[in-house]
Amino acid sequence: QLQLVESGGGLVQPGASLRLSCTASGSTLNPYAVAWFRQFAGKEREREGSCITSKADFIDYADSVKGRFTVSRDHSKNIVYLEMDNLTPEDTATYFCAADLRAGERCPRWARAYDYWGQGTEVTVSS
Repeated sequence: QLQLVESGGGLVQPGASLRLSCTASGSTLNPYAVAWFRQFAGKEREREGSCITSKADFIDYADSVKGRFTVSRDHSKNIVYLEMDNLTPEDTATYFCAADLRAGERCPRWARAYDYWGQGTEVTVSS
């Protein structure tokens, strides 16, 4: 069964960049669509995320991060990345990755479409 683990979070200053990793085990991640979601402190997980198709031929970004975040994947390493640039304090959150086999080429942006989830990695942006 597919398992996901996020890593790469930490404390950074405004304007900095971070690259988060979503590493899969138990199965190859290759045929899965993968999406990134975030949860702000004291709130529910965002309904809209940023996804990448199984073949990485289409990427759809949440409006809140479009132009600043980049999703990519490395099939040889079984990893999907989230490159975050020009971070602001408003980006402070727990970041989750999720995967779904049925959505492999549809790349849905909605959390309810995904069956497999990691435990999240915390990102804090503060001066």
